[in-house]
Amino acid sequence: MSKTMKEWIATDLREMQGKSISWLSQYHFFRDPSRPDYVDSSYFFSPADGIVVYQSVVAPTESLVDIKGRPYSLREALRDDSYDRTSLVIGIFMTFYDVHINRIPYSGRLSYREFEPLDTENRPMLEIEKAILEQLRISTDEAEYLHQNQRMVNRVDVPELHQPYYILQIADYDVDSITPFELKQNQPVQQGQRFSQIRYGSQVDLIIPLSHTHTFAPLWQVGDHVEGGIDPLVRICAKTQSTEENPS
Repeated sequence: MSKTMKEWIATDLREMQGKSISWLSQYHFFRDPSRPDYVDSSYFFSPADGIVVYQSVVAPTESLVDIKGRPYSLREALRDDSYDRTSLVIGIFMTFYDVHINRIPYSGRLSYREFEPLDTENRPMLEIEKAILEQLRISTDEAEYLHQNQRMVNRVDVPELHQPYYILQIADYDVDSITPFELKQNQPVQQGQRFSQIRYGSQVDLIIPLSHTHTFAPLWQVGDHVEGGIDPLVRICAKTQSTEENPS
């Protein structure tokens, strides 16, 4: 369940202290714990285990986060210059200690598109992880991997909401692939369903275009630790007619 960064490190990581990297890599990292199936159409559930590193509503060309003074926009994140929807974006950083199985936040039809690194290889995410685990802080100055690294853009079309949303998977330096469990495009998927895995440190963003018919309210804060398929991440509420006529 959701915890503050400090609580998560003090409780969940306590038993991992003193374990060697080889032990962690062999016996801990690839775990795939059984989890209850939560189905609730009033929420988007978290797609991943990890720390919320940013959370905001941005226009397509607006800076989601500045990295050493260089803006990182939603169009750049999706690698789509035609993307034109103002969206709620929640970034979840998966540390080495997190479960790396990703899950569907809301039922729909899934299609995906993979993008290779913009340079010859991915940039490392280690500095972000060190800042989180050793200093209890989130530093975007070292997040150059957001501009550069391999990514999978997963689009889920939701007839119930009359729109799609996106799960953006970003790979770390040590990762040579993001692995979908089912290679078929436009497949029906259910809320909470396991759909992919990224190895070692990595990041998953939930991107929800704003709607004329529904509001999307984040439930946690930057710095909180969430669990994929367990923690509701965004509350969905239908707008009233007066709200639709006078959207905020």
